[in-house]
Amino acid sequence: MVDDQNCLFCKIIKKEIPAEIVYEDNSTLAFLDINPRNPGHVLVIPKNHYGDIFEINDSELRELIVSVKRLAVASKDGMKADGVSISQSNGAAAGQVISHLHFHVIPRFESEGPQGLEAILPTKKMTNEMLSEVKSAIMGSLQNGPPSGESEAPARKKEEDPFGF
Repeated sequence: MVDDQNCLFCKIIKKEIPAEIVYEDNSTLAFLDINPRNPGHVLVIPKNHYGDIFEINDSELRELIVSVKRLAVASKDGMKADGVSISQSNGAAAGQVISHLHFHVIPRFESEGPQGLEAILPTKKMTNEMLSEVKSAIMGSLQNGPPSGESEAPARKKEEDPFGF
């Protein structure tokens, strides 16, 4: 297991810090969030330390997402929920608090709101020209980025927001 000596989640994996573990296999661990949004709110993490989704290799990410699905089904069924929100943030700007890749699996109920981030985050008005620029930027990055497979993402430089949001 690759870990970070100061990482809270790595300490949970090594059983140095107690947690309510609900699932474990060779590569992933899932435990109840200590600040749950709803009963059954689970965090699903890789056992190897990766700061965010940009660091994990594709093979381990596939194993992790299979565990996320398994926990989504179990959490929804176990809590008799109407749905499940799955969230994952990368970097402080996105709201990531603990620098260990993790997915939140949160049971959701018809009686509560808002239903998801789409209901909270304001929409951005974009012209057709701006949409075309965004499309080109994403497609260019796909073409020029690392090939799919077991590659690691290259280091990225911080750039200004070209759209002024």
